[in-house]
Amino acid sequence: MVFSSISFLFYFLPIALGLYFLAPGKIKNLVLLIASLFFYAWGEPAYVLLMIVSIFLNYGAGRLIAARRNRISLSLGIAANLLILGFFKYADFLTGTLNSLFSLGLPELDLPLPIGISFYTFQAMSYLVDLYRKDAKLQTNLIDFAAYIAMFPQLIAGPIVRLRSIEDKLHSRTHTLNGFARGARRFAVGLGKKVLIANNIGAVWDQVSASDLTQLPVLTAWIGIAAFTLQLYFDFSGYSDMAIGLGKMFGFDFPENFRHPYESRSITEFWRRWHITLGSWFREYVYIPLGGNKKGLKRQLLNIFIVWMLTGLWHGASWNFVLWGLFFGVFLLLEKVWLLKRLEKIPRVLTHLYAIVIVMISWVIFSIEEPGSIAAYLKAMFGFGGGLADTGSLYLLTSNLILFIIAAVGCTHFPAALGRFLIKDRERGKHSRIDESELGVSGIGVILQNLWTLALLLASTGFIIASTYNPFLYFRF
Repeated sequence: MVFSSISFLFYFLPIALGLYFLAPGKIKNLVLLIASLFFYAWGEPAYVLLMIVSIFLNYGAGRLIAARRNRISLSLGIAANLLILGFFKYADFLTGTLNSLFSLGLPELDLPLPIGISFYTFQAMSYLVDLYRKDAKLQTNLIDFAAYIAMFPQLIAGPIVRLRSIEDKLHSRTHTLNGFARGARRFAVGLGKKVLIANNIGAVWDQVSASDLTQLPVLTAWIGIAAFTLQLYFDFSGYSDMAIGLGKMFGFDFPENFRHPYESRSITEFWRRWHITLGSWFREYVYIPLGGNKKGLKRQLLNIFIVWMLTGLWHGASWNFVLWGLFFGVFLLLEKVWLLKRLEKIPRVLTHLYAIVIVMISWVIFSIEEPGSIAAYLKAMFGFGGGLADTGSLYLLTSNLILFIIAAVGCTHFPAALGRFLIKDRERGKHSRIDESELGVSGIGVILQNLWTLALLLASTGFIIASTYNPFLYFRF
């Protein structure tokens, strides 16, 4: 079940919300847990058992860590999580690699990937590490802990929520009409991003990527990867918006996952704005434990290399993801050593162009699995394919120009700035970033917000009903 489906919007979500708000405070987490397990079982009926195993495993590991406070208990808990993740996500990848290198002929398991396993496993491991560090409290209530691990709003594709960030609200939270309304508006924005923009512009990428890549004209190749660049952002950030909105509707505040990453002027800045919760997870639980930047430049560069190899591997069991991670790692190393200071002296438009071109090249590696096809696409982008342009290129450009303009503007800060301009802000001028809960909204502002939310929901629903193309790109991670 995906958020952008009729079954979720008009059946599951209303029933889940109704049961949740009718339930007494003491059993709200139980209702949320049951709803979450049902949500997961809808698409993964067998793997819901794996989810339950993960809950009991990490609940028990937490109690062991709290009782012994030693590295052995922590290591056992982390190893168990990694073994489960490795078996289901990487077993066939490892088998295939060994077969290719040594001609072994080992049989592959062909296991379907449990949806969201990377996300909920990372959440569980962060709890164990934080508990060992005494940054989080031992969870003695199994229902509350299970609700944290299985919580359906961010179960499938994040954001990665560390227990310590919602610990208080997991055990005691208040629900207000204003908070629910803010969540509904945020959900509607995410749904619109996903259905109205990502799905439509993704069809352009599907058309281009299905072509003969060795004969792609330059313009067609750039149109295609520009479409994927925008599709991926609106797909994933839209999902994150919906997850954050659902969290608010149930009384939680999930962390932000995107801050207009395509406005970045360097790759370093890009990764401070893109998939923020994943970046912070690797920084806190891998990069810093490896020594971070405190053991000399050479060790720091090695740590960056390790982190980005693992980041690539986290995204998928395929060598193109490893290559994608290392590609970013190389540029981050270059910026760390000497490039970043030089970028500061270059005009803003050129540094932005540098960042967006590197990111678009990276998405070629990310989106195409076969090395030969990656090479063919990159060659086409830089003039070694089928010429500069043809009639197909011009048709793609002209027929999708308005969609590209809307998407290009939509991924910047301008829509949010316009939204803030249309409402009355009690704190205007005092803070550069203000949470929506601190805004005083005028009467006309309330009307505009509600009309906008309703328009997004109606338009998105219409597109869902009319279209059969509705993928979620990050579900496979």
